[in-house]
Amino acid sequence: MRSCGARPAPVRAAPAADGAAVSELLPGEAFAVLEYAGGWAWGYCRADHITGYVEAIALADPIEPTHIVCEKTAPVAADGQITSAITASLPMGARLHGHENGACLATEYGCVALSHLRPIADHEDDPVLIAERLLGAPWLDGGRTAHGIDAAGLVQLCLTLCGLPVPHLLEQLAALGEKLPPGGRARHGDLALFEGGAGLMVDDLLMIHASRAAGKVAVEPVALFAAEHRRLPL
Repeated sequence: MRSCGARPAPVRAAPAADGAAVSELLPGEAFAVLEYAGGWAWGYCRADHITGYVEAIALADPIEPTHIVCEKTAPVAADGQITSAITASLPMGARLHGHENGACLATEYGCVALSHLRPIADHEDDPVLIAERLLGAPWLDGGRTAHGIDAAGLVQLCLTLCGLPVPHLLEQLAALGEKLPPGGRARHGDLALFEGGAGLMVDDLLMIHASRAAGKVAVEPVALFAAEHRRLPL
């Protein structure tokens, strides 16, 4: 068992830098390696069982996470001093192991402000508010961060932070929750599914989603899409 290192790592369909990205490992997420060959690790993401290839150099020893990044990004400083230079940043969903030191979490990467984190067992209760932190994030096939995200990746990331692990495949999202009956009125937080996409309902009229057509995370009228709605167990 390995985990993703300090930077997100694409999970590719083939062992090549230009191989299609099927998902993305976030720092601290576990990856079960089945085989190493030519600088690549073949295996599956432990959280959602997406199978693919990850560059072996991107993997590190597994950790027991204590905190998770809940903001769009979390700056990493060399130490806990206000004047310390920012040396890196971690994406939403990154898992960290460390100990609290004042207003910071001391980790192997450096110090991260606790205001950007939640204890790993503390879940949020509104996936829409989480999605709104990523408004404007560009579209990226297989992506799961503010630097690039796809439709299922946005839904997965937001629901996971609410304590509801979900897959990173659009066709699998249709198994979540309960389908609303014909004429049923969607409400805040419902899952919207349509051909080639998915999103979360802001209210009964608007949906937030990673839009391939718009090229970013956006809020749009759900009436533009032939969507079905599912009530999630949140």
